[in-house]
Amino acid sequence: MLKITVKNRWYLIILILLGLSFFACGKKLIKPEAAKETGPQIKVTEGLGIITEEDEDSKAELNIRGKTFKQISALENVYFDFDKYSIKPEAKEILAKNIEWLQKHPDREILITGHCDERGTVEYNLALGDKRAKAVRDYYYRSGIAFSRMATISYGKEKPLRPGHNEESWAKNRRTETLIKK
Repeated sequence: MLKITVKNRWYLIILILLGLSFFACGKKLIKPEAAKETGPQIKVTEGLGIITEEDEDSKAELNIRGKTFKQISALENVYFDFDKYSIKPEAKEILAKNIEWLQKHPDREILITGHCDERGTVEYNLALGDKRAKAVRDYYYRSGIAFSRMATISYGKEKPLRPGHNEESWAKNRRTETLIKK
């Protein structure tokens, strides 16, 4: 007969807890038909962001990002207020001209780049630049430009137009650029 002492009880409790944690932390397998019920699956592509497997527009964006782009004078930059990503009324006039050009050239793929001034952390500015680029992309989309033609990227504060350390320079650096595929 096994004699259970206080010391043995603690070993038993530890073994039970380890066993439970082993089974509780195991990976949960989801059957393909069950995945549709739980929503789209997420795929992480190194250096290119997160896309959903079912999102064809996001897949198209990844294809666009791998290409070379250039700036043309017909597509103007849009500027933002400090720490903001909302499109200003005067920017809507610029975007209207850009949209007109894009509608006349439906075969052209575009890359919308988001930029910030030098203030703030690298991480913060990358996130803000991303929000600015996506605000312009969404504005284009609502105006009839197909998602499959567009990609966005944030450069944060890494590619300033003006190198100065004053409000005039910072205002020019808080922008999005719409580039076309070469």
